[in-house]
Amino acid sequence: MSGSNNPYNASFGGQMSASASFSATPAAGGASPIKDTTTATFAKDVIEESRNQPVLVDFWAPWCGPCKQLTPVLEKVVTEAKGRVKLVKMNIDDHPSIAGQLGIQSIPAVIAFVNGRPADGFMGAVPESQVRQFIDRLGGPAGGDDPAAEIAAVLEEASGLLAAGDVNGAAELFGAVLQADPENAKALAGMAECMIAAGQSQRAREALADLPETLANDAGIQAVVKKLDQIDEARKLGDPVAIERELASNPDNHEQRIKLAKIRNVEGKREEAADHLLTVMRKDRSYDDDGARRQLLEFFEVWGAKDPATIAARRKLSSILFS
Repeated sequence: MSGSNNPYNASFGGQMSASASFSATPAAGGASPIKDTTTATFAKDVIEESRNQPVLVDFWAPWCGPCKQLTPVLEKVVTEAKGRVKLVKMNIDDHPSIAGQLGIQSIPAVIAFVNGRPADGFMGAVPESQVRQFIDRLGGPAGGDDPAAEIAAVLEEASGLLAAGDVNGAAELFGAVLQADPENAKALAGMAECMIAAGQSQRAREALADLPETLANDAGIQAVVKKLDQIDEARKLGDPVAIERELASNPDNHEQRIKLAKIRNVEGKREEAADHLLTVMRKDRSYDDDGARRQLLEFFEVWGAKDPATIAARRKLSSILFS
């Protein structure tokens, strides 16, 4: 699933996306992962080599104080990465044309190349911890002897980024996993979640269509499909402002309250959605054959058992059921 035909190869917000390379091994013969380059050798040292593994290009100059701070840090972290990435250094005083073509106006500047193209970068003498995070994002986390553990770590980081609202960062990592493992169910579901968060629900549905049965039956993917169904349903339920006005004049209109809960759910207002359903349950458990409870359980399936909204709503649900 690479190239222009990959439905998961998305660009969110126009940012450059990185692609992880799992289980990379050091160059044959113990060759150093660090070298200097020139304008004449840039294509070979960077463009061609980046098709094998990520290549960091350090644009520097002898007179640049911050460069003298950053370069030793880069060299140390790249060496400790044990072949997951390479570092190529370019003196822009001697070779200014490449930096000019890339629009670099200040140094130090580090640009990462993946598959022959710029993929990510940063400027300034950043701390060692940030350099490590940058390399981990590009080359996968340390511990290349266990690819499954690497992928699991990347998926965990991607999920954390998505939960924090960093859709671009999450999409980069989910996409990197799909490059290494095109049928990874968690990455497929995660990328679809990124598409939904980016307002691309139809694209998410298309990405999850016609999957092999083993993937289609995965609980995580089924939860995303249910989420897409909830979004489609909510779009047909009417104007939430009008529904709120109706409830203000008739608080016991359970049909409208359940509609509003469905709308609030797809808006991401999970606690409010749950409270509307719980209100119906408190007033009339028999309404629609306990429909409010059934709807709340459907929300739980999509939200996940560990979601704070699920935990809080389950607690309130228990107090109603066992009071």
